[in-house]
Amino acid sequence: MTTASDDTTPQDFRPEARSPRGFADKRARDLRAERAILEAVSAVYERYGFEALDTGAFEYADALGKFLPDSDRPNEGVFALQDDDEQWMALRYDLTAPLARFAAQNWETLPKPFRRYAFGPVWRNEKPGPGRFRQFIQCDADTVGSARPEADAEIIAMAVEGLEAAGLPRGAAVLKINNRKLLNGLLTAAGADSAGQKLAVLRAVDKLDRLGVDGVRLLLGEGRLDESGDFTKGAGLKGTAVDSVLDFVQAGAGGRAATLDNIARVIGGSAEGDEGLLELSRIDAALTSLGIADDQAFIDPSIVRGLEYYTGAVFEAELLLSTTDEKGNKVSFGSIGGGGRYDDLVARFTGTVTPATGFSFGVSRLAAALRAAGREPGGVARGPVVVITFDQAHMPEYFSVVGQLRAAGIPAEVYLGTSGMKPQMKYADRRGAPAVVMLGGDEIAAGTVTIKDLDAGRMAAEGLADNAAWKAERPGQQTIPRGQLVDAVRKIIGG
Repeated sequence: MTTASDDTTPQDFRPEARSPRGFADKRARDLRAERAILEAVSAVYERYGFEALDTGAFEYADALGKFLPDSDRPNEGVFALQDDDEQWMALRYDLTAPLARFAAQNWETLPKPFRRYAFGPVWRNEKPGPGRFRQFIQCDADTVGSARPEADAEIIAMAVEGLEAAGLPRGAAVLKINNRKLLNGLLTAAGADSAGQKLAVLRAVDKLDRLGVDGVRLLLGEGRLDESGDFTKGAGLKGTAVDSVLDFVQAGAGGRAATLDNIARVIGGSAEGDEGLLELSRIDAALTSLGIADDQAFIDPSIVRGLEYYTGAVFEAELLLSTTDEKGNKVSFGSIGGGGRYDDLVARFTGTVTPATGFSFGVSRLAAALRAAGREPGGVARGPVVVITFDQAHMPEYFSVVGQLRAAGIPAEVYLGTSGMKPQMKYADRRGAPAVVMLGGDEIAAGTVTIKDLDAGRMAAEGLADNAAWKAERPGQQTIPRGQLVDAVRKIIGG
């Protein structure tokens, strides 16, 4: 890095003020929204008996699974650097790999199963784009050490309650559930034995919403020629195998019990498929006991995203609310979180299979989804009460007033700029201040203060305050004894 004093740098060098691509600055509105979501969701997780855990921002690069270094600098997908002991470290890509490392490192002293939740920033060295950042906040909950399907059910139920607590009312989102073993058993019975062929099937099924049944049928077979003339090679399944896969992914019947019956008729009695079906049946029973209805979580065999990573149950949270962008155009947020069972991750460290299941969602993405649906997750922005300054000689009086407000728990500040009255009022409005307090020489001498209700002014500007009785009850400006200041301001802010 060069500085203005380096021989190679001109003395008048000025760097361009710019944010690195994929990194966003956040002001109070965004931070308040994220904080509100995290506090609400954390309360749900703790009610379920999950322990908070925070791990460091860096992990050794070889602990990050598929992002193992395969070159001199392992920066494919992660931000990495070499420590002074020549070991490569990388900023954490997600919160799951650090959990696997922590569990393996501390397994002997942990309560088993180990139930933890975590939230914090993660970093991805990927190409940024609209709504796609290189740093964002995730919130996870995981159970390590239980192979019971009921552990998956608790994670699902907790995700349902957590998303509702975050601001998504019932009917605004749904958890869709599937199981990798069902499709594995089906494909094995159909003769699709290679991992590459199974992955091609998963990728084909993942396009069901976009291409429809006919398009997926082509991708399951020899391939598909799109409108541009490009040909996509298919999975190479033959006749009845294609029909079996399509029957399976369309077996969803809304209710969990009915879908399980449909799946049982389709999968053909393979051992792995039967195991997956039993696991889903136990998840259904536990969800029913926990009070999670079909409209909150249902089984959807077409959910395949992540099946190459997960080892059993997989679940995805989908936003159902109608959302619009800043220009009023309808947008689809789709998935807002997901998870599943991953029984192989801890084994990378220990060599011993350790069952685990969890759920994760992007906090910033959920906040954006709520905002796009007309729901401000952080509530209405409220700034501090601003005390206007008129005379340097009266600064002790201004700070006495602001101290009185703060002692009463009311956010307040003295204006510390050098502008006149009009710019100070504009400053207070930009801060979202509910009111300003004014003390001129006359007020100080008389032991009074003048309060201007900025909220009332905003309502009047919107045509909401044209009622005479309302105006009498809440005057736009009033001069009152200083001892009544706190009560008057509380009336304005509604507290």
